[in-house]
Amino acid sequence: MTRLGELTTLRVGGPARRHVVAGSADELVAAVREADAAQEPVLLIGGGSNLVIGDAGFDGTVIQVASRGITVQNVDYCGGAEITVEAGEPWDGVVEKAVTSGWIGVEALSGIPGSTGATPVQNVGAYGQEVSGTIASVRTWDRAEQKIRTLASADCRFGYRDSLFKKERFRGGPRFVVLKVSFQFVVADYSEPVRYAELAARLGVEKGDRVALAEVRSAVLELRAGKGMVLDAADHDTWSAGSFFTNPVLPADQADRLPSEAPRYPAADGLVKTSAAWLIDHAGFAKGFGLPGPASLSTKHTLALTNRGAATTDDVLDVARQVRDGVERAYGVRLVPEPELIGCELS
Repeated sequence: MTRLGELTTLRVGGPARRHVVAGSADELVAAVREADAAQEPVLLIGGGSNLVIGDAGFDGTVIQVASRGITVQNVDYCGGAEITVEAGEPWDGVVEKAVTSGWIGVEALSGIPGSTGATPVQNVGAYGQEVSGTIASVRTWDRAEQKIRTLASADCRFGYRDSLFKKERFRGGPRFVVLKVSFQFVVADYSEPVRYAELAARLGVEKGDRVALAEVRSAVLELRAGKGMVLDAADHDTWSAGSFFTNPVLPADQADRLPSEAPRYPAADGLVKTSAAWLIDHAGFAKGFGLPGPASLSTKHTLALTNRGAATTDDVLDVARQVRDGVERAYGVRLVPEPELIGCELS
């Protein structure tokens, strides 16, 4: 019996009642249809990087998305590069290919673990870029209508760490199963303008400058590694689900009540985004909080909750609960988990 901790980057989670590996889009659709016909709960796992699974495991069918392939449809300086990627293709390999090919728009998303099919679900982003900026369409299996549907980017309802794929549910799981993701890249010799101050500083340039794609990728990988955000089996700081809490997006009056030195960034509809990491640190939760316990905040970055080698899901959630409640007491802001919680709750 497969233990789901073996399939996730946090390395916690109990057994799966049934485990199926889908090596192609057709196999993925067939596995989902079979489980739905039997009215079994379905859990899809790609790279397992944004999941926290309960210690009791999953009483249903776990489908491991293992499809592979990158198809290049067109490349030219006028029309750009059009590619389609299978859902199970590791994401960082797609970024590496884009960088080496001179396709811009995802260079700042280097080093993010997980599969390509997961990127539109979470609308993954880092260092001033979001994957939605390059997605042309997403080919899916619609479990509710029992048919293949290709959704244009404009129909995916992308938002901050959000999308249609995250919102629409069916029998307790996602309504839309991502099969393939199509991207449209600009072809250029230099990156998009560098938007993130930390990245600009590492590159030694000003915000808004453009640099070689390979330089951006190298700098991002260095920054992520310094925060324990590049997977390394020997480093327990990387045994995590990535950033555990999203950056809060607040009404302006609530943001005004934060300390003057708290970060503030304009967001849509007059809202204000602040930094979850800043709130955690200044509420008294330093790097390594929870040590020497089996679970703790990363010793490199306060936004990651880590498994120190023998943690259970309950151990991880206990630390998360202490951090969340402490931030709320200190600042009146309730942090929201970024990973999907399966069979467990941050009550």
